[in-house]
Amino acid sequence: MAEKTLPPVDAVVVGAGWAGSIMAKELCEAGLSVVMLERGGRRSTAKDGAYPASIDELEGATRYKLFQNPAQTTVTVRNRLDQEALPYRRLAAFLPGEGVGGAGLHWTGVHFRAMPQDLRLRSHITERYGKTFIPDGMNLQDYGVTYEELEPFFDRAEKVFGTSGEAYTVDGKVVGKGNPFAPDRSDDFPLPPLRDVYTAHLFRKAATEAGFHPYAMPAANASHPYTNPYGAQMGPCNFCGYCSDYACYMYAKASPNVNILPALRQHATFTLRSNAHVLKVLLDSTGKKATGVVYQDAEGNHITQPAGLVILAAFQFHNVHLMLLSGIGKPYNPHSNSGTVGRNFTYQNITNTTVLMPPTRSTDQFIGSAGGVAIDDFNCDNFDHGPLGFIGGSPLWVNQAGVKPIAGAKATFPGAPRWGGAWKKQAVDTYRHAFTINAQGSNMAYRDVYLDLDPTWTNVYGQPLLRMTFDWKDNDIRMNRHVVSKLDGVVKALGARDVHYSTREPDKPFDVRDYQTTHLCGGAVMGDDPNTSALNRYLQSWDVPNVFVVGANAFPQGMGYNPTGLVAALAYWSAHHIRTQWLKGNGGPLVTP
Repeated sequence: MAEKTLPPVDAVVVGAGWAGSIMAKELCEAGLSVVMLERGGRRSTAKDGAYPASIDELEGATRYKLFQNPAQTTVTVRNRLDQEALPYRRLAAFLPGEGVGGAGLHWTGVHFRAMPQDLRLRSHITERYGKTFIPDGMNLQDYGVTYEELEPFFDRAEKVFGTSGEAYTVDGKVVGKGNPFAPDRSDDFPLPPLRDVYTAHLFRKAATEAGFHPYAMPAANASHPYTNPYGAQMGPCNFCGYCSDYACYMYAKASPNVNILPALRQHATFTLRSNAHVLKVLLDSTGKKATGVVYQDAEGNHITQPAGLVILAAFQFHNVHLMLLSGIGKPYNPHSNSGTVGRNFTYQNITNTTVLMPPTRSTDQFIGSAGGVAIDDFNCDNFDHGPLGFIGGSPLWVNQAGVKPIAGAKATFPGAPRWGGAWKKQAVDTYRHAFTINAQGSNMAYRDVYLDLDPTWTNVYGQPLLRMTFDWKDNDIRMNRHVVSKLDGVVKALGARDVHYSTREPDKPFDVRDYQTTHLCGGAVMGDDPNTSALNRYLQSWDVPNVFVVGANAFPQGMGYNPTGLVAALAYWSAHHIRTQWLKGNGGPLVTP
């Protein structure tokens, strides 16, 4: 193993997903020399999305071709502090990506903004219900930035992504049939919404009859041909159903590979290095300034890349892991509720209700996209939580992403036989006539749910694995069960012949063996108080001011919406303030505690 030090650059960006690509593009536009390091290999839509090989379900969604290899590095998981954590050896509950484009290459494309209340949740709950409404042990926090401040950056991200949707209000005026609970916008979506698939059409009609307010889900799947502000071109979605877990052969799904990297590569000051696993951020003798990073290349060499600015923009828990390994910030201690790095780790609270329609209604589950129809009547604080005694909520939606043959064979209606002729009959019946309604809910942060370095297990690089302590709590279980109960009127209006309500159960702990979602959040959160947040409102480390950490790790708690839209807006927000303030100042803190 050789060691080598490269010439210094202005900035090094760790991670080549959405957050890293946005930050690299913005910094190159500011005239900086930028090196972007990606732990995985080179990926492109031209290669990984080449039809027909790209729609191989065995390779894509069963063998996880585009995902992280847990044999090299993974996390350990436990439910409680008194348990020994064990390594997450086989991808199941969550699926972190790997390679150029990151999860942005194989995500579905659901693209929401955040609700204003979500960004200031502690303040909002206190104002509406009082401080005593927040349970003991719940680390509820504000982001330190408002929706009004982020709105231009949400708009910017939607135009870069080519997002399809329908606004409700623009500049305070009702302009369409979008989500009536959504905050006001400065501009409409760049593209009109995707058409409803049949099951979404049925859900829209039934939800309306039940007295709710359905709307077209915003999707970063182009409904028409589109050219984004960087000159990147997208083709229209053909509803093939191979969105999640796959690169889009139609170039219709937004990804860093399609929407940013072609323009980023035109900058002479930009360098992308793949198969570069960053081991740690290097600090000077004071521990208050980063001097660069050290990474291991494909040949096992240790390479030092000096840089004046370090951007951590990897997947949520990789960012937290690097901070802990590098000594950036004080590790969180759940016993004293002190420290910040590892604090407020959250997930997303999802259950899927299965509806079986009459034999005369074929649901065409093979069709799919990131689009669909949702209701927000029970999301966020859009309903009165006072009599209910819990915090948070869930949108309810039909987001038919395409059920492929292998998945379809496993997805029989609950209670069906496990084998034989009866199983075959039920499998066919389910595939032809069933669909799911998703409750995708928030997950609050708790004192004893956190991330730290595992004292026992190490990765192939000889470093401690990241340890995840997580379980569902009473607040989140009751929230999920309440929201799912509201589907009764919808199911009745659908005329379903059977329904299986899936809810969070009090006696069932978090189980890594069943897929739930890859929407992991928190662990290095943003905020106004350095005692409870690792990052300030600009995603700058309180402790090392030339380190910025961009990603869902910054979320103080999990919201009902998918995280990518907020991740992208925060990346543009952070980059804007680096360009307009940090670079023009002395490179010090942008916020004084």
